[in-house]
Amino acid sequence: MLGKTKKLTDPPIFEETDALSEVLVRVRLQGAAARRYAPLAPFGIGREAGTRQLHIVEAGTLTLSVDGETIPLGSGDLVLLPRGHAHALRSLPPGPPRPPTPEDRYVDEVPPGDRPGRWLTGTFAVAVAAEPVLAVLPPALVLRNGPETPWLPLSTHLLVAEISRPSPGAAVMISRILDLLFIHALRAWARTDTGRTPGWLTGAADPLVGRAIAAMHRDPAHAWTVPELARLTTLSRSTFAERFRLLLGSPPAAYLAGVRLRRAAELLRATADPVGVVARRVGYASDAAFIRAFTRRYGTQPGRWRRAVSQPTPAG
Repeated sequence: MLGKTKKLTDPPIFEETDALSEVLVRVRLQGAAARRYAPLAPFGIGREAGTRQLHIVEAGTLTLSVDGETIPLGSGDLVLLPRGHAHALRSLPPGPPRPPTPEDRYVDEVPPGDRPGRWLTGTFAVAVAAEPVLAVLPPALVLRNGPETPWLPLSTHLLVAEISRPSPGAAVMISRILDLLFIHALRAWARTDTGRTPGWLTGAADPLVGRAIAAMHRDPAHAWTVPELARLTTLSRSTFAERFRLLLGSPPAAYLAGVRLRRAAELLRATADPVGVVARRVGYASDAAFIRAFTRRYGTQPGRWRRAVSQPTPAG
């Protein structure tokens, strides 16, 4: 008898999925669009808060202003704004910040003129569960073009080709390349975060604690205990509990509760399952306990939250 045929849209199946992959699957990160810019100097292109973006400098020198900090950017550098902070890209010397206009766009047919900086901007869409997951990240992640980022010029070249000479399937190609760049930036930050900022990404980068994080994301409904999670990491119970707390800033039980509630929010938004069914799917045996926990986290009961996020956005 033939087995079940795997659909092309099914996620890939691995023997053991790592913690970062498990979290990103739930965040449902997706590159949305990309454009190229080369404004006339001097300029200051401001971006309002709310949209997660990355910028790659194609040529010239720019500065990024975000959260009270000014960051110099050179040719080939990438900066990711994972939490959607308001920011501005400026020339040297800078101009006053303003929103981008169609005249700021760059195409190969437009002569450079007085255009000292050229960059491309990509935007991202993420699932409702992403906000608390990405909250651990700083306002801006900067990756410098150099020997440690050999993939960056190649990715930039592919992205520019798809933007400037689009072929059938270009939108999907752009989306996938942006996804890869986002993941590269997360990996790089996890490796170089010398301050060891507590949070899921710091824990996911740990080869031992990451196993426990992956297990909780893979099956949040399971009644995970500290001894059981410790066995997955080959650490003693006390060593695991302390290492988990230091890396993630909370004990395993609190982290698991957050995973369950984010998954519940995802299910409430994406399915028509009754609240009680959602509660069981994320590991709550009692509807009342689930409603109390969800209300504490999101400020309203599950049913009301579902109706609020399901309302269409007003036009205009």
